[in-house]
Amino acid sequence: MKTFYLSSSLVIASSFLCTPAMADTIWTTWTTASVGDPGSASGSLGSIAVSYSGEVNGNTNISGTSTDWSNPASSFIGGTVTRSPSTVGDIIAENGSYTGINTLTFSSPIVNPVFAVWSLGEPSLPASYTFNATPTLEAGGTDIYGGSSISVSGNSIDGAEGSGVVQFTGTFTSISWTDTPENYYGFTVGEANTAPEPAPIGLLACGITGLWFVRKRALVG
Repeated sequence: MKTFYLSSSLVIASSFLCTPAMADTIWTTWTTASVGDPGSASGSLGSIAVSYSGEVNGNTNISGTSTDWSNPASSFIGGTVTRSPSTVGDIIAENGSYTGINTLTFSSPIVNPVFAVWSLGEPSLPASYTFNATPTLEAGGTDIYGGSSISVSGNSIDGAEGSGVVQFTGTFTSISWTDTPENYYGFTVGEANTAPEPAPIGLLACGITGLWFVRKRALVG
């Protein structure tokens, strides 16, 4: 009887340890940017190359020193998003003066990409993004200027000093949008990495438990 309780404990413990671990959100490291209407930018999202064609405002920061995402970082963490873009510190800025289409292109398909928005609109001058796909709100909150979370309506993100992160469900090789004027706001793109990763300790526990059952069956037999 004592042996049974010990084995049950092992099974329960290993069931927790065998649960897959979730990988953290990663954000694009932007390496080049050319200011203009349109301008361009490029960078990398893990092993995937990211290119951008559209408005690039002079407030763009690709040096890794932007503090926009860290005031506070909690406004960009929630839902499937485990890390703020402040972990990279890059931001592509816009002010809606470009009337064309802004487009992000990925060198390989990305599943369920996330899009972070900082300081969209002002209390007296709301602004919006309208995408070619429907986003869902994952996180939101204030920024250095106060404000509140961005909101989502259909394919649009709206803000009156709004900040937060949305996610697009599906597999994408590009994302496109138009936006409205306000001076100024910014964005970056990432991958939530919601696919589970095997937990090495959990796999070891599963193996040990399996061997215990094999040994017990052999002894009983």
